[in-house]
Amino acid sequence: MNLAPTEEQKLLIESVERFVEKDYPFEQRRELAASELGYSADHWATFAELGWLAIPFPEDQGGLGGSITDSCLIAEQLGRGLVVEPYLWTVILGGHLLSRSGRGDLVEQIATGVLQTAFGFAEPTSRYNLASVETSAADSGGWRLNGHKAVVFNAPAADTIIVTARTAGDPRDEEGISLFLVDPKDPGVTLRDYPTVDGLRAAEVILEDATGELLGDAGAAYPLVEETIDRGIAVVCAEAAGIMHTTLQMTREYTAQRKQFGVPLSKFQVLQHRMADMFNLTEQSISLSWVAAVKAESEDSLERARACSAAKVFIGKAGRQVGQESIQMHGGMGMTEEMPISHYFKRLTLIDTLFGNRDHHQRRYSDLLDDKRFAA
Repeated sequence: MNLAPTEEQKLLIESVERFVEKDYPFEQRRELAASELGYSADHWATFAELGWLAIPFPEDQGGLGGSITDSCLIAEQLGRGLVVEPYLWTVILGGHLLSRSGRGDLVEQIATGVLQTAFGFAEPTSRYNLASVETSAADSGGWRLNGHKAVVFNAPAADTIIVTARTAGDPRDEEGISLFLVDPKDPGVTLRDYPTVDGLRAAEVILEDATGELLGDAGAAYPLVEETIDRGIAVVCAEAAGIMHTTLQMTREYTAQRKQFGVPLSKFQVLQHRMADMFNLTEQSISLSWVAAVKAESEDSLERARACSAAKVFIGKAGRQVGQESIQMHGGMGMTEEMPISHYFKRLTLIDTLFGNRDHHQRRYSDLLDDKRFAA
């Protein structure tokens, strides 16, 4: 497997890297996270102008015909700047669901920066199980939805929310799950929004006889939901790798400047060894994120799932270790709001739980190995 970027991908990396270095200083990021919207509409328009929002979509839907690998390269660089704009929620999750459901009209609006989406797939009792859906949908001269979607990222800013709802079967059956478009301004939709620990925005979405527009075929959405979440896993793994890279860089610079007994901390051998471990974990995470990105587009759903879960387990563990080591080397001030390192650590901590924590994906990976296709 060739994990080296192509010439076009190198240009893409350089484009995002320039944006982060030039237009995304940390103080601005803090201000955006604390603003009413939670991100910059101007930056989002820039993303659209540069074509980043259109990259993963087919050309006949207003996209550029790129791949999830291209999106992961963008995410890695955005991670290095701890960018708060909702690229994952609108482009990777919402955009893919709409694209695969034949809603090219809405995909084109995402690609041009006009439409913001959110994806409500988790529920208070689902515990990472995508098939655990108690939200119900009934067709009575139009679909009506009732239920509770938990921790729906970007919901406060979304123009439309995509939710999973059960149209048949029992609460944990894979069969009978459907996708619906819900207008957050509908009288039957209540949003209880809040900031998350990493500076993003999410909401509890309460549906009470809310109007829904069916996406795709009723009761057949589970494979698409699983595929979309795997793509999300590949992208957040790439983002985490970018965050770890910057975290390591910050720690190197800090220990080179900070002195103890008149000597820079970076001269202490024990700290050099710990930073070498951080470097190895970061490089391994970058490589595994590439593997997950390539496999995320595999037509073999088991191969895709296994690669994404393996990357999620390793990068979750590596991110935690790299984050903790960097905080410890910064000392007590590393935990303060004023120090960028604390915000990078918070994002790594949340990524570890996003789309399933390490325990969940270890179990998933083990179950996949038990499949007869991997028995050999």
